[in-house]
Amino acid sequence: MKKLAVSLVVCVLGGLALSAVAAADPQRQAEVAKLGADVMPFSLKATTHIFTKTAEGGVQRVVAKSASDAQQVKFVREHLRDIQTQFLKGDFSGPTHIHGAEMPGLADLKAAKPGQVSIDYKEVDTGAELTYRTADTKLVAALHQWFDAQLSDHGADAMAGHMHHHDHGAMMKQ
Repeated sequence: MKKLAVSLVVCVLGGLALSAVAAADPQRQAEVAKLGADVMPFSLKATTHIFTKTAEGGVQRVVAKSASDAQQVKFVREHLRDIQTQFLKGDFSGPTHIHGAEMPGLADLKAAKPGQVSIDYKEVDTGAELTYRTADTKLVAALHQWFDAQLSDHGADAMAGHMHHHDHGAMMKQ
């Protein structure tokens, strides 16, 4: 009975956390969209950001909403390749410009030593993704906070992903 009560509390608190992430300030989302146009060459309205947390970090996927929108697909792929290069150098100026210097998780990611976080680029149907991996639990937590902040700030143009076990295993072999 005690296990059931603990499970119920965990589910309720998890649901509240997800609701808090989803319920972002519309004014904040409009500001982020405006600033995002300075950094991201693709249209937020024509794409979807998908943030999937993993035990080692997470996967950031951006896809065009329309499979026939070749221009958005091209822009997404160029942008993700660019930010992979920037992030591996410790340059998080793009997210700082869009989301602010106080963005949750960002300070820890900026402070990471070279090689502490690996970032792999992969093209997917209608877009691309970056896979972030680290053995440092503090950086995993920072990545998860960073993902949550982006989910909140991008509102309807973003969603939380769910890693399937077989996908996770395939991802780890890359």
